Amino acid sequence: MWDLCLQLGVTHAVSSIPEGPEYPSPWDFDHLFRLQQRFADAGITLSVIESAPAEIQEPIKLGLPDRDRHIEQFCQLLSNMGRLGIPVICHNWMAGFTWQRTSFAIEARGGALVTGYDHQRLATAPLSPWGEISESQLWENMHYFLERVVPVAEESGVRLAVHPDDPPISPIRGVSRILTSPEALKRVIDLVPSPNNGVTLCQGTVSSMGVDVVKAIHLLGSTGRVFFVHFRDVRGGPESFVETFQDDGQTDMAAAMRAYADVGFDGYLRVDHVPTMAGEDNQAPGYETLGRLYALGYVRGLVHAIEGDQR
Repeated sequence: MWDLCLQLGVTHAVSSIPEGPEYPSPWDFDHLFRLQQRFADAGITLSVIESAPAEIQEPIKLGLPDRDRHIEQFCQLLSNMGRLGIPVICHNWMAGFTWQRTSFAIEARGGALVTGYDHQRLATAPLSPWGEISESQLWENMHYFLERVVPVAEESGVRLAVHPDDPPISPIRGVSRILTSPEALKRVIDLVPSPNNGVTLCQGTVSSMGVDVVKAIHLLGSTGRVFFVHFRDVRGGPESFVETFQDDGQTDMAAAMRAYADVGFDGYLRVDHVPTMAGEDNQAPGYETLGRLYALGYVRGLVHAIEGDQR
C-alpha cells in the first residue's frame, strides 16, 4: 500500500491512533512516535490525527463527572503531537456514537457499492444508552472543552479541526446533533476565537445538509479556520442520502476545488469515503482500496487544472 500511495503522488497522511488493550494509552509519546515513524519510514509525513481517541473524548462530549481527567489526557495528546510536529487533529462532537449509516451495500455506478442513510429506518429505534441529550447540553460541554484545550493547542502549535455531524440531522435515537449546518460550524470557530480552533470541512456531510457546498467553502474558508477537508460527495439530503464516486454526486467538484483556491486554503485534504469496486469484498465499506486510488487520481487532476487556471 505504501508503494501505491507514493506512486500516486501522496506526500502526507491521515491516521487514527491504534487503541485497545494491547496498545499503550493513545496520548503516550512513544506510541505516537512509533506511529509517526511507520509513515516516515515509507517516505510519507503523518500530518493529521483523525479522530480524537473515543476513550478520551466521549466522556467529555457527554459531560460525565470524570471529564476533567479526560481533558487532561486530551491536552497531553496535543502536547505530544506538538513535540512530534503533527499539526492537525480532527475531532467531532457526535456524542454517544459517531457517523451513522443504515445501508452499506447500495449499488452505485457500474455496480460499485456505497453506503447510505435513511432516517425512517431508525424511526422505531430505542433511545441510546445515554437517553436524551439536548442541544444546549452539547454546546455547554463543547464550550467547557474548548476553553480548556485551546490554550494548550496554541502552545503546542496543533490545530483543532472539528468535523460536522454525519448525518446532519437531530436528534438520532434521542441524542441531539448540533453541527448540522455551516452556520453551526462557524459558531464553533467563534465560541473560543483562536487561530488554532477551526473545522474539518467534510464536503459529503455539508452536501447532505442540503446547502450550497461552494458557498459553505467561502463562508468557512474566509475565516482562515478550515484546517482539513474531506473531499467526497452524496446524492440526497439530511434524512436520506447515498454516497457516490467523487465525480458522480450532486456537487460541482471543480467549483469546490476552485473555491478552496479562492479562499487561500492551505491545509490537508483527503478523499475520505469511496465506493467498493469490482473484485473487492466490501469488508470495510467506504474504505476499500480501488475507489480510493480512483479518487486520488481525480483529485490530483482537479488540483492541477485549478493551478493551471491561476497561472
